[in-house]
Amino acid sequence: MTPGSPKALLTGFPGFLGERLLPRLLELHPKTEFRCLVQPRFKDQAETELARLGIAANRAGLVEGDITLEGLGIEASRRESILAHLDSIYHLAAVYDLAVSEEFARKVNVIGTRNMIAFARAAPNFKRFHHVSTAYVSGTFEGVFRETDLDRGQGFKNHYESTKFESEKDVASSGLPFSVYRPGVVWGDSHTGETAKFDGPYTVMGAMEKVPFVFLDGPKDATMNVVPVDYVVEGLARLSASPLSLGKTYNLTDPEGKDVRAFTRLMARSLGRSYIYLPLPLPLVRAAVSIPLVQRMLGLIPESIAYFAHRCRYDASQAKADLATLGLSCPPMEGYVDVIVKFFRANRDRVRKTAMV
Repeated sequence: MTPGSPKALLTGFPGFLGERLLPRLLELHPKTEFRCLVQPRFKDQAETELARLGIAANRAGLVEGDITLEGLGIEASRRESILAHLDSIYHLAAVYDLAVSEEFARKVNVIGTRNMIAFARAAPNFKRFHHVSTAYVSGTFEGVFRETDLDRGQGFKNHYESTKFESEKDVASSGLPFSVYRPGVVWGDSHTGETAKFDGPYTVMGAMEKVPFVFLDGPKDATMNVVPVDYVVEGLARLSASPLSLGKTYNLTDPEGKDVRAFTRLMARSLGRSYIYLPLPLPLVRAAVSIPLVQRMLGLIPESIAYFAHRCRYDASQAKADLATLGLSCPPMEGYVDVIVKFFRANRDRVRKTAMV
């Protein structure tokens, strides 16, 4: 790599978003050299992915480390070399698991982000901390959650939400120049349906294929906000390369959104299924799904049932406006859901059901 050229550090490679984001960042930042922070156990996988993507060694390379360790676990001389020319960080790494323990979620999502912030502060020429959060920092808040909102006195449905909330607060109060990106529920590519994992809405899809005649109906005002991965990646890439995004937080959600009832009916139609929808008490449904046999049959986890009563709508006005300026908009779910379903059915036994941890 060229001494003295600007350096960027990317976490979360070769994860679901990271492996798609890196090539676009290289295109949009032609003078920047990227270092991907990877745990030693993922190094071989990361090397294979760099080769598959055809990324030249003078544009991107790997650095062994761990966000949960002080100094990111990077060897001292290597760390100083990176810090000397570090101008930006793209922090994607997090544990995404609705059933994650509090201890592990804090270690990765909170302590990991604090270590990334400390690393950025040690860089003399640092310009921007790009933090990938989640729209679900809204927790149990009910109503319209704006991009300028964060702490609305909300509670949280799980440790994933609470620790992502805490880490976003740390970034916002860090004193660093930052941009925050909050995706909704990210699923497959709107053109190909491709995804790296079948979790979240895919578990609903799988349950729909197994349940005859009757399906759970959410409350009338409950919402489900899914976004295709290509929109999230392209939105994040373009915003991060623009001065428009400095100091802003973006809800990278579907600006139109969907209520749960419309979402399940659209999914059922694409699956070729027809149901009688019953508004069952969610505590009863959660108790049923907690039974191991039912859980194995349906593929649902108890922690997911709370999202059938998620009464929060995301205002994405700033993201919509700035991305329109940059030539991008979120595709409507109706236009690509069949592609998502087709990929799911063709690859149900070849795609993992959990995220990288």
